[in-house]
Amino acid sequence: MVNSGLKCVIAVPTYNEVDNLPLLLERLSQVARNFTILIVDDNSPDGTGAAAEKLKTKYNFLEIIHNQDKTGLGAAYQSGFKWALEHGADIIGEMDADLSHQPKELPRLINAVSAGADIVIGSRRIPGGKIIGWSAWRQFTSWAAMTTARLILGLKTKDVTSGFRLYTRTALNKIPWPKVQSSGYAWQEELIFLAERAKLKIVEIPITFIDRQHGQSKLSFKDVQEFFLTIFKLWRQ
Repeated sequence: MVNSGLKCVIAVPTYNEVDNLPLLLERLSQVARNFTILIVDDNSPDGTGAAAEKLKTKYNFLEIIHNQDKTGLGAAYQSGFKWALEHGADIIGEMDADLSHQPKELPRLINAVSAGADIVIGSRRIPGGKIIGWSAWRQFTSWAAMTTARLILGLKTKDVTSGFRLYTRTALNKIPWPKVQSSGYAWQEELIFLAERAKLKIVEIPITFIDRQHGQSKLSFKDVQEFFLTIFKLWRQ
């Protein structure tokens, strides 16, 4: 069980995750203490939002934001971060709803915050990190995209697109995250860029990333295009 003594809010954006959500919350219930899991649902056509409301009667750590439209990943995280800060969170986290991020690994991330990290990243790209279920082509394209971003922007962080992260309240107060317009992978990339420029202490913890078993991937060509356009935008800065 996680019990750091710090109030932690984990934002979990959802869009058509009705099959994954019950499994995710059950696994989170086994490790979460002094936690709030904040579902930010983008008006999922499959009824994820309604399912979350029913599950709220079972899990007292669950809160929900219902967006009226599909706002995108970046906007969902902004809503989640804003809610967490307004409700006094000391640690603000993010993770995916598709079970690719394993709740049982949260205690190690929390321990890294307790040890003094400003930002902790569940990393697939350092020794001990693994990806299960991706094809060789997807492994290569992901590696190539991250390597390009790191080289052009001079980033020290290895896994710049990981969506399994924890930020301290102090860290978020030092970077202009409300002004970030990017979404998807580009959101993750841009926040790391801003964090490194602010000289925040970023710690990567190895995780095992498991490709989704239920539902469809949300990665689109637009996400890939935005990722590379964001590299160019940040390079110009």
